[in-house]
Amino acid sequence: MKLRTIYAHLDNELKRIEESLEKTVHSEQPTLQQASTQLLNAGGKRIRPVLVLLAGRFGQYDKDVTKKVAVSLELIHMASLVHDDVIDDAELRRGEKTVKTKWDNRVAMYTGDYIFAKALDIMADIPSISAHSRLSLTILEVCKGEIEQIKEKFDWEQSLRTYLRRIRRKTALLIAASCQLGAISTNAPKPYSEALYRFGYNMGMAYQITDDILDFTASEKQLGKPAGSDLMQGNITLPVLYAIQNNECKEKLQQLIGLGNEQAVADAVNIVLESGGIAYAEEMSRTYLQKALFALEGLPVSKQRKTLEDIAKVIGKRKF
Repeated sequence: MKLRTIYAHLDNELKRIEESLEKTVHSEQPTLQQASTQLLNAGGKRIRPVLVLLAGRFGQYDKDVTKKVAVSLELIHMASLVHDDVIDDAELRRGEKTVKTKWDNRVAMYTGDYIFAKALDIMADIPSISAHSRLSLTILEVCKGEIEQIKEKFDWEQSLRTYLRRIRRKTALLIAASCQLGAISTNAPKPYSEALYRFGYNMGMAYQITDDILDFTASEKQLGKPAGSDLMQGNITLPVLYAIQNNECKEKLQQLIGLGNEQAVADAVNIVLESGGIAYAEEMSRTYLQKALFALEGLPVSKQRKTLEDIAKVIGKRKF
């Protein structure tokens, strides 16, 4: 089952969110307008807005309130992608040229800052101190995650704990915040918002681990970038961490990354595939996914709970 099919009943609201995103990133400054619009048009799963809409239904649902929260969270995600592409020196995102490739790093950084500012401006309309506090803490942690990624590039001695802390900050916390803020903004009972946070956090961890697996198992067409890109950029992901426990594999991978040509990339990918690292990462992803599903047991049985469950299951099995 495809993600879009699972939450098809939200299509009308998602359409309004898409329209609001387009309106929000509009700028009279031509370069900002073009760069922001390019990023928006690149699309995406819009999973964070979907989570906001579903979580909001556990409280006193208000379409206008949840739309603003959903737009804000998606803008923060978009801004982090622009900055992430600068850090990784990435040329492609979802099969299209990145902002930093089409313009340059300076334009990319200020485009990301502009989108961040727009996200905060939208959230200013939400009269909830706890919502603003949660959002601020999440952005702080995302920034820490980006700094950690820079510091830990090509660090062949990093631990599993280091990797998990990085993906927690880079990915899981924003997904968790999407669930929690959706609930907080509609005054859902605290036990519900806490259960939704745990669900989002664990699903976010599974989501990022699956992303790291797909860097080795999916095609360039599916990924929108060459396979093995994360490894070539120096990002030591979970499958690689497993592979380099073998010193011979570690030495070979270091040599191949140093070469950096197409054949070297293919050989490096094969080393990871043959190491057992994919199976190891898949098992850890399943563990986080089970924790996410368990968290849903703290919520009342409902259509939105079933939709969250189905989303988690599809994300855990996705191939791109």
